[in-house]
Amino acid sequence: MQASHLLLEEPIRLASILESSTPDELLDDSQILQLQFAFTTTGDPLSGQDRVDVKLSVAPAPPRDPSQPNPKNAFSSMTKIIGTLGPSSRDVETIEKLLNAGMSVARFDFSWGDSDFHQETLDNLKKAVRNTRKLCAVMFDTVGPELQIINKGEAPINLVVDEFVVLTPDATQQASSTTLPVNYPELASVVKPKDTIFVGQYLFTGSESTSVWLEVMEVQGPNVKCLVKNSATLTGTLFTAHAAGVPVGLPTLSDFDKEVISKWGVKNSIDFISLSYTRHAEDVRQARLHLSKLGDLYQTQIFAKIENIEGLKHFDEILKEADGIILSRGNLGIDLPPEKVFLFQKAALHKCNMAGKPAIVTRVVDSMTDTPRPTRAEATDVANAVLDGADGILLGAETLRGLYPVETITIVQKICAEAEKVFNQAVFFKKTVKAVGEPMAHLESIASSAVRAGTKVRASVIVVFTSSGRAARLIAKYKPSMPVLVVVIPKLTTNHLRWSFTGAFQV
Repeated sequence: MQASHLLLEEPIRLASILESSTPDELLDDSQILQLQFAFTTTGDPLSGQDRVDVKLSVAPAPPRDPSQPNPKNAFSSMTKIIGTLGPSSRDVETIEKLLNAGMSVARFDFSWGDSDFHQETLDNLKKAVRNTRKLCAVMFDTVGPELQIINKGEAPINLVVDEFVVLTPDATQQASSTTLPVNYPELASVVKPKDTIFVGQYLFTGSESTSVWLEVMEVQGPNVKCLVKNSATLTGTLFTAHAAGVPVGLPTLSDFDKEVISKWGVKNSIDFISLSYTRHAEDVRQARLHLSKLGDLYQTQIFAKIENIEGLKHFDEILKEADGIILSRGNLGIDLPPEKVFLFQKAALHKCNMAGKPAIVTRVVDSMTDTPRPTRAEATDVANAVLDGADGILLGAETLRGLYPVETITIVQKICAEAEKVFNQAVFFKKTVKAVGEPMAHLESIASSAVRAGTKVRASVIVVFTSSGRAARLIAKYKPSMPVLVVVIPKLTTNHLRWSFTGAFQV
């Protein structure tokens, strides 16, 4: 495999390591500009020659309210940060801090909690967005074919190494140190002796004290007898199980997922769907077919979540169908040997980059669930993900139930910003242009030329006017070193009697 270095080739001054990170620098009022866009209609609505004229003006922003905090750099990091909202991060004040720290997408995971709980959280998000004037997209994470173990008693479950535990489909059984009820009746028919099953707290962090490895010893009718490989204490009400390399015959988009999308999703006009356990391109097509029946969600984008060997085997076909990819390193890291995980990440990110599809990486700072600072390995991992070409970082347990959700977003954002400073955009640009080939499509040519021109004149920002968002996505594909500001031009339609505008969705 040919080396692909996306780090700047010139020596990096070691002295720069001691300099303060720019995201913390405050902006002087004279540095803040205000962009104003004016939309005017011209032409006769009955002639069919209607059009919308757009005028852009740049002027100093109005004086800042002294009672409001001094804003920080508006473009501190171009890598998007997705935060999972939950018990530790659902009140308005905390969400405001998350937005100010750099969160640009809020993830709602229905593996736990009911619609009322998540609706209250989303309502708080809307209030925080209005208060901070920060844009934030909404991502719905499907449950899919996830193997779950419900602890109805809520008491901690102690599992001791070299002892036995039985996995049973009998939901009436109480979870204990000898029995774990699982929600998949066919588990006994798909596993065999020597198979490995991982069980951990929902959104497990991999800590050996809160997750356990089981080895299948024998199948006893509908039950599976397992040997405990390490001592652990399972706490909470919901545990997830993952059978390494074992296909699960459950639908990718469950009836529960469809119901939530049809009701909660439509009501809240969700921006993204994270399609958990995507295994085939057909999974994406079926999800898109369901969305097509819900008129209000026709622009909702589907991000395929690659979580097992099946998804990895069909990665190329999934990439063609999906709007983006989420590399779920937690579950996939169970299926893959540890020494192969890095290779999957680099290969998958390269494919996504060349296809112009956003790629998101998960499981980066697990230790920050309980501590205010990441480990050295985690900090390096975040930076390397950015240098590998990741477009976003997804945080799960760290913000959902972690003790330091705001600190987590802040630190990850700073690491991303520092990595972006040494990202070799020139090399990446050449590789992307070469991958596109010739002759280029008209819009592709315009996008690449805009990035090239912006780089040559050292532009501070690229402003894109679009109605569909395609031009903006093509420009972002080349990862320009400056931010891309997208202005959505409303579509003007007429039925010869009245005018109407569309374009409420954010690009």
